[in-house]
Amino acid sequence: MNKRYPTKKIYVGSVAVGGDAPISVQSMTYSKTRDVKATVEQIKRLHFAGCDIVRVAVPEEEDAIALKEIKKEISLPLVADIHFNYKLALIAAEVVDCIRINPGNIGSKERIKEVVKACKERKIPIRIGVNAGSLEKEIEQKYGVGAKAMVESALYHIKLLEDLDFTDIKVSLKASDVPRTVEAYRTLRPLVPYPFHLGVTEAGTIFHATIKSAIGIGSLLLDGIGDTIRVSITGELEKEVEVGRAIIKDSGVANEGVNIISCPTCGRIEADLVKAVAEVEEKTKHIKKPLNISVMGCVVNAIGEAKHADVAIAYGKGSGLVMVKGEVVAKLPENKLVDKFLQEVEKLAKEN
Repeated sequence: MNKRYPTKKIYVGSVAVGGDAPISVQSMTYSKTRDVKATVEQIKRLHFAGCDIVRVAVPEEEDAIALKEIKKEISLPLVADIHFNYKLALIAAEVVDCIRINPGNIGSKERIKEVVKACKERKIPIRIGVNAGSLEKEIEQKYGVGAKAMVESALYHIKLLEDLDFTDIKVSLKASDVPRTVEAYRTLRPLVPYPFHLGVTEAGTIFHATIKSAIGIGSLLLDGIGDTIRVSITGELEKEVEVGRAIIKDSGVANEGVNIISCPTCGRIEADLVKAVAEVEEKTKHIKKPLNISVMGCVVNAIGEAKHADVAIAYGKGSGLVMVKGEVVAKLPENKLVDKFLQEVEKLAKEN
């Protein structure tokens, strides 16, 4: 994995983004923002799921006005997502922790100047959110809708903000396909010092969004690119956060939580491995300490994997071993292995 690109550190509320700050996970509510009760309920769900920053849509004045009441009820930093109507950004800037604008549809330089002025007054950052589906007409006519067009749009609007003496900026370059998204981020990264918000937009259902995001976000993180992420899933809240956290962990960027090693199902398996792994996954998801735990279903790979895991089950016929740091701590019947295994995992998680 490449060393992470150095970027300017900004703050979205209390959450640092960029610099040496941990990579944060974001999500977005799908309620009508004017429905304060429903929006607050969704934000609280995201908070408990481990979300760091939450974004809400602000398509109408009623939504912008509702932000004040929402902010009183939540503790997560709040980002207002603004399209088309810059006046909504002026209302939102009075209470939120960040404004996201889409340069392709927000309008003239004068309108952006007004938004910058409002954000300066409250010392809140602006996210330049370039989307391949809504680029400026002039840029689209010149460059099409590929990665180069996305980069040119970002550079134009970054310069516009810089010319207004505004540098509390983060940037996103999202397309609905992975290759274009990754190319755009890779192209822009060496050209600007600002933190990047990563994501593949309009990624679809859990299955497709997980795959697209894992490839797109994961490959960029392995390049050392990215400071905050959102996994876009149709109709899901907690899953966005869960998948995002998994991508950060499994790309090696964050050393947190359990890494479950389990063998693929095959004819050699001596136990109900699917049931055992599902139980282990459910009962260890609260653990934050980095641990490698192994649940293996036959003797071919079990002992070798177990030697390298912090805690392991090695199943045999009707019974098996529980091992800690490569040492056997118990030989038990199959129906007692998982309970003993989980006890050892909890014990190790509580150490230090």
